[in-house]
Amino acid sequence: MEIGIDSFAASNITGKHYQKRQAASSLSELLERIEHADKVGLDVFGIGEHYRIEFLDSANIAILSAAAARTERIRLGSAVTVLSAADPVRVFQNFATLDLISNGRAEITAGRGSFTDSFPLFGLNLQEYDALFSEKLDLLLKIRESERITWSGKYRPPLHDQVIYPRPLQEKLPIWLGVGGTPDSFRRAGLLGLPLMVAVIGGETHRFRPLIDLYRRAGESAGHPPEQLRVGLHSLGYVGESTEEAIDKYYPGYAETFTRIGKERGWPPVTRESFDAQTGSTGALVIGSPRDIAEKIIRHSKALGGISRFTFQMDNAGLSHTDLMRSIDLIGTKVRPLIHESMMASD
Repeated sequence: MEIGIDSFAASNITGKHYQKRQAASSLSELLERIEHADKVGLDVFGIGEHYRIEFLDSANIAILSAAAARTERIRLGSAVTVLSAADPVRVFQNFATLDLISNGRAEITAGRGSFTDSFPLFGLNLQEYDALFSEKLDLLLKIRESERITWSGKYRPPLHDQVIYPRPLQEKLPIWLGVGGTPDSFRRAGLLGLPLMVAVIGGETHRFRPLIDLYRRAGESAGHPPEQLRVGLHSLGYVGESTEEAIDKYYPGYAETFTRIGKERGWPPVTRESFDAQTGSTGALVIGSPRDIAEKIIRHSKALGGISRFTFQMDNAGLSHTDLMRSIDLIGTKVRPLIHESMMASD
């Protein structure tokens, strides 16, 4: 199982006023964390894509390219690329270039995004949310398969015998499909034979098993081999020296962030009771000591029929850069080895 980190490049900007020096400091610290993740042996680091004051990842390819120059082994990808609001030609060119810079370590996780800020920003119709994504995913996959393209669709000018460069160093640039809880998204990933990245940020993780089973059945019915139908799990998480310490550090920032976002979406305010329910044995929040977290990830994997990748999303207003660096250290030096030892023993 691959273990990694996803980040939305949290800006640590408080209030409604943009602070340039704070933004620059936040990005510098993020690059230091990616470099540290590489040094402690983590497998992958993903950067999201948002268009809000609290995140600095709207040009995630720039962050990933800077990280590529400072790392040697860790895979670098998006988490996610908001494909509905992007040009698939530019997406492919950007990540093919990242692949060349990183010596074959680039990946794309394509998704529709959990926020809709990109739609008014780029003049897109939110009512065409899924149709945009479906058409653009089709074009992205065709570009991956062939450098010479003839293609037409509704939302982008057609391509007539057009060559698209550069090409990646990898024979086939990895493209994962990032999904939330929509059955059609799981089915689509299966039919296309794409690896699946499931974002579970609340509730109980095992409840996603029917959707993952749907993905696997769709993939098998389309003739894709089981080993191609990989499943990754992205969850909010944080690792501390002890479970009590990790929970106490993580909760204040979590409560602030999700109460604020909840006001936009009509969710009730976060309570300690609801938070504690999700840090339990079946809850989606992966927060605790190295041993507790390793056991929980293995438990989640078994509940979902086996996963091949797990990524922590640790951006949290209450955690300092020092806290995050220490957590990355614990994930790389303790959690990852514990997971691998357990899996080898079970084999």
